[in-house]
Amino acid sequence: MIDSCSRGWPAPAKLNLFLHVTGRRADGYHLVQTLYQLLDYGDVLDFELRSDARILRTGGLQHIPEEHDLVVRAARLLQSRSAGRRGIAIHLRKQLPEAGGLGGGSSDAATTLVALNHLWQTGLSQQELMRLGQELGADVPLFVLGQTAWAEGIGELLQPVELPETWFLVVQPPCKVSTREMFQAHDLTRNSPPITISSFYAGATRNDFEPLVRLRHPAVAEALDWLGQRVPARLTGSGACVFGAYARESTARTAMQELPGKWRGFVARGRNRSPLLDRLVVEDNR
Repeated sequence: MIDSCSRGWPAPAKLNLFLHVTGRRADGYHLVQTLYQLLDYGDVLDFELRSDARILRTGGLQHIPEEHDLVVRAARLLQSRSAGRRGIAIHLRKQLPEAGGLGGGSSDAATTLVALNHLWQTGLSQQELMRLGQELGADVPLFVLGQTAWAEGIGELLQPVELPETWFLVVQPPCKVSTREMFQAHDLTRNSPPITISSFYAGATRNDFEPLVRLRHPAVAEALDWLGQRVPARLTGSGACVFGAYARESTARTAMQELPGKWRGFVARGRNRSPLLDRLVVEDNR
């Protein structure tokens, strides 16, 4: 049974436990290797079915034009593949920072695809939704897949990985970092040699964006240094957020209490399976 209102669909954050840029394709897209770690913290979306075919945005990033809003674009893309042409009102409860390297916009788009595929009864498979997601952004297929994963290509070649579900402190400096600008930077390392998963476990990894972001955004450098005095700290994505891993939740929360007032942060647990998939199972069993 499908209710007209469906609330509380999770759009979890991700961390890049490492990020190597291994090359660049002729079309300008960069080739990467990374390990995506999903978290149990993120944005939340509410949906209300409409009797007409309109797609309405009732909350979220109102300063972004609808034609650039990934949530609206995801809904319109799925609607274009749906015979029913039903409408939807979407309310985004935003918790993740913009331009933070946590995948918030991509995760919001993926949750929209997964939720509306269920609510509109479109009947697309997960693989079909992942292919749609790739039209919206390189990270979207990860969130549709809903598993912590090793990624290659432009980020779309995904291999699920089981990791210890450890705790993370994520620190948000008071700045935004443009992914586009970082990828276009002339001094970005673009020839990191490919590694194996065993190399990751041996610690032979880094984030190729970190030197650039440190130079261009002193607030990120300061956050990395502050957190690095406590645990190994790393940039996620192209920034601006940084993170450190903790064996216990209590230790991570103690560290968060010590955060300077000029920074924000949150504590979250790593998840091998996305809470979005758990929500979909609940919906399918109703």
